Amino acid sequence: MTELTPAALAATTTEDRGAPVRPGRQVVRHLLEMALAMVAGMLLFGPARAALGTAFGLAPAAPGVGALLMATDMSLAMVLWMWYRGHGGAAIGEMVLAMYLPVLLLLVPYRAGVLAADTLLIGAHLLMLPAMAVAVLRRRAEYAHHPVPRSAPRQPLARVLVHRWPAGLALLMTADNWTEPALLGPYTLLVLPAGYLLLGSVRRQWGVPGNLRRQLVGLAAWGGLALFAAAVGGETAYWLVAVGWLAHAGWDLVHHRTGRVVPRGYAEWCLVIDAVLGLTIILALLTT
Repeated sequence: MTELTPAALAATTTEDRGAPVRPGRQVVRHLLEMALAMVAGMLLFGPARAALGTAFGLAPAAPGVGALLMATDMSLAMVLWMWYRGHGGAAIGEMVLAMYLPVLLLLVPYRAGVLAADTLLIGAHLLMLPAMAVAVLRRRAEYAHHPVPRSAPRQPLARVLVHRWPAGLALLMTADNWTEPALLGPYTLLVLPAGYLLLGSVRRQWGVPGNLRRQLVGLAAWGGLALFAAAVGGETAYWLVAVGWLAHAGWDLVHHRTGRVVPRGYAEWCLVIDAVLGLTIILALLTT
């Protein structure tokens, strides 16, 4: 692992606005990064592997093998991200073990006929999170001081992937919406302000003048739109829901530029999610 100089350590424990970051918050940040890498690997490598198997005429994997392949997809993304972050081989190996160990443990009752295939996959996902937490806490000192990342890649596409990974993750998560657009109910709009209020509370952002007031205004706006759409009903309600999601994409853009309340990575991820869902709701309305 790259050794941190005092200057590098000071730089890596400071957020965009210059406020010092607590070690505990850095540990939580790393854990969230690992969870996002896990999801990205499942969304990226899983479909690619399935498409490759179909192209070669291979039969779908049995549930037990499929669970191990899923752990492999997640591990590949985890290794790439941790390597980029500058973590050592031991930390990377422990995080990979956290992907495989839950699957291996649950394979025993699955093979004995105690667990169903769906329970195997769901249980593996749930157990991976505490396993990742144990791996992070085991090397708390390493995760508390953000490792120095590798030098920026020279290729333009690689730079985009590194610096715009929240947008890439959001695109992967919403890829199915373009092929199978779905209509969302009015009360899904309540998720939009709730995320900001939750993260703002966790990050203790309400001491900054105006932050809480703006978020409460947003809660009133999207909550009122949800109630109005529910009262109107019919196709008009879905058009209002689409407008609400697209409007929140603009809200995300403002917060991404200002860096207020939520991390910029979250605002970027949320912006893409909101825009895709808004557009695909409109697509569903136009094609049904």
